[in-house]
Amino acid sequence: MFVGHYAAALVAKAAEPRAPLWTYVLGCQLIDVAWGGFVMAGIEELRIDPTLLGSNLDLYSMPYTHSLPAVVAWSLVAALLVRFALKLPWRAAVAVGLVVFSHWVLDFIVHRPDLPLWFGGPKVGLGFWNLPLSERVVEIGLVAVAAVAWTAAIKSAGLKAWPAAIFVAVLVAVQAVTDLGGALPSDPLMFGGFAIGLYAFVTAVSLLFDRPKASRTA
Repeated sequence: MFVGHYAAALVAKAAEPRAPLWTYVLGCQLIDVAWGGFVMAGIEELRIDPTLLGSNLDLYSMPYTHSLPAVVAWSLVAALLVRFALKLPWRAAVAVGLVVFSHWVLDFIVHRPDLPLWFGGPKVGLGFWNLPLSERVVEIGLVAVAAVAWTAAIKSAGLKAWPAAIFVAVLVAVQAVTDLGGALPSDPLMFGGFAIGLYAFVTAVSLLFDRPKASRTA
């Protein structure tokens, strides 16, 4: 799952606008940002298996980013970081932490059983990746519903909704480019760098479309 993760960021922004959009956008992919770095460092491992349906990623070792205890820890750290570093209210900090945790929940739906329940424990995943067309429809549908919620929140705050439309269009465009871009790099350094660069790009775009007035609206 890629673009579907951003649905959690948009819903959170609609529910708790005092946190900047970029904190939610980065938060929903924070687990994968760390994963990209760990893959580059050789701490976690993957294989590219072209015989797999949907995603051809064989994610056989990622205990420090995608195990359930690790995700809980990442979520707590993110919430505390934005609370004290950005001086956000506790409710906004909790919202950011929940967005970070949402990554594991959505991964559980689409991943094959590669998400450890604890370090060295059994791995889970419903494997919706094996139904690539249905999985993509669900992803786009999640983003569409989240975009409607965010747009409604923006309009209720008396602001124009065009930033929401453009940001969602960027998400869909990035998803289309990644889908049509051909084979993924098999080298861990290249793959990890590609992943981090992609998430950094979307986060940078979110900085352009955040609305300070909406962020201050309680």
